[in-house]
Amino acid sequence: MKKSLFTLLCMALVFASFSQQDSTRAPFKRFPGFPPISLLLPDGVSYFTKKDLPENKAVLLMLFSPSCSHCQEETREILNHIAEFKNVHIVMATPMPFDSMLVFREKYKLADYKNITVAQDNKVMMPTYFMIGNLPFLAFYNRKKLLLDTFEGSMPIEKVVAKFKN
Repeated sequence: MKKSLFTLLCMALVFASFSQQDSTRAPFKRFPGFPPISLLLPDGVSYFTKKDLPENKAVLLMLFSPSCSHCQEETREILNHIAEFKNVHIVMATPMPFDSMLVFREKYKLADYKNITVAQDNKVMMPTYFMIGNLPFLAFYNRKKLLLDTFEGSMPIEKVVAKFKN
């Protein structure tokens, strides 16, 4: 009886060791650190990567489309409350055409803000990495660049600011 139970237990462990990982989970859920991004900057030559993030600052990663009205509204709200983001670096990335990103950046004068980086996800890595269904997409990272939370769609600015107050 003990031998049968031991054999059954061993077989269960063998089967469990060969089971596949859940590939339906988005990569960001398996790897909670800031993603290995490589975003094309407005100069059209340089890239913004994880190593370019300022140390000891939280990060708001916002994926947007320049033509998305919700993304435009979220951007206006962030700019209207920019003082509340003094300890947050905001990375705004779009997989949309480079020219439309430049127009968006100019329209909102985003180059005037030292804590905002606007760039193109020209490798279209982030929609897959985050399994995004709606824009804008917001990912909140603490000072250690560990994921706090994500949100798809328009989020009231009070809730965006509150994510960094904890």
